[in-house]
Amino acid sequence: MDRALNLVDAIPYLRAYSGQIFVVKAGGEIFGDARWRDAVTSEIATLHRLGIRVVLVHGGGPQLDLAAERAGLVSSVVAGRRITSPELLELAIAEWRGRLSTALVRALAAAGERAIGLSGADAGVIRAIRRAPVEVVDDDGQKRVVDYGLVGDVVEVRTDILRGVLELGAIPVLTPLAAGEGAEILNVNADTVAAEVAVALRAAKLVLLTRAPGILENPEDAASVLHWTDLEELGDLEKSGAIRGGMRPKVAAIRKALLGGVPRVHVVDGRRSGALLEEVFTTDGSGTLVVDEADDAPPEPLIHR
Repeated sequence: MDRALNLVDAIPYLRAYSGQIFVVKAGGEIFGDARWRDAVTSEIATLHRLGIRVVLVHGGGPQLDLAAERAGLVSSVVAGRRITSPELLELAIAEWRGRLSTALVRALAAAGERAIGLSGADAGVIRAIRRAPVEVVDDDGQKRVVDYGLVGDVVEVRTDILRGVLELGAIPVLTPLAAGEGAEILNVNADTVAAEVAVALRAAKLVLLTRAPGILENPEDAASVLHWTDLEELGDLEKSGAIRGGMRPKVAAIRKALLGGVPRVHVVDGRRSGALLEEVFTTDGSGTLVVDEADDAPPEPLIHR
C-alpha cells in the first residue's frame, strides 16, 4: 500500500519532468565505492526510463589523489579547486577519461541503459581559456595569489553534441576536461562544468550528489541540513564561514546555474540509496533544494518541502 501511495504521489512530478533535461553531477568519492556507484547509476537509469533526459557529469578527485601518490606527484587543492601541473593533467586524463568514465558507462549498461562517455575536450564539447593567477581567500580567511596551472574557465558548451547523444536515447557521461587554445587540454572543476552544461542546455534541474545530507548551516553538525534555501541565505552562510572546502565551488556552481536560468538546484547525499529519486519525486525530498529567491518557491506539488 505504501508503495502504491508513493507512486500516486510521484505522478505530478513524472508529468512535470517527462522530456525535461536533468544534469546530475557526482564526485569521485561517490564513485570510488562500487555500492554507491551502482546505486547512483541505477537511479539515473530509472530517471532515464521514466522519460527524463539525463546528463551525468563526474568528478574524480580521490582517484587522482591516489594516482598522484603512487606516481610521487604533489596534488594540492586551494579553496576547493585543484592546482593542475602538466604531469597531474596527464594522470587526470588517464584516470578520469580512461578508467572512471568507462566504469560509469559499464555501470549504466548493467542497469539497462545506454551511455556514451565524453571528455569535455572531445570535439570541443567544453571550450575554456586558461585561468590567470587569481587572488583567493582560503578557508582560514587568508588572501593569497594562486596560479592554478592547467585549469580552465569555461567559455562555450557545444550543446549540439550533447543534444545529439540525448536524441540517440543515450546518457552522456561527461568528464570535466576542456579544450583550450590549440591542442591544449585543461582541467575544469566538475561542479563548474555541471552548472555550465545545465545553463547551456536549459535544464530543468541541476543535481549535485555529495557526501553530505545537503547544505549544512553548521558544517560540524550533519543534523543542521537546510531543507530548502535561496541565494541570499547562501551568501550569508559564505560570509559566516559555514561554506568551506569543496562546498565552495559547489555554491559557486549553484549560483551560476540559478542566475543562468536553471529553475532548481538540489544538493543530495549520493551515498544513500534512493536519495536521488526521493528528492525528485517526493514532496519531502531528501536533501537541500536551492532557488534563486525565496519568492521563487512554487506551490505544491512542484516544490520539495
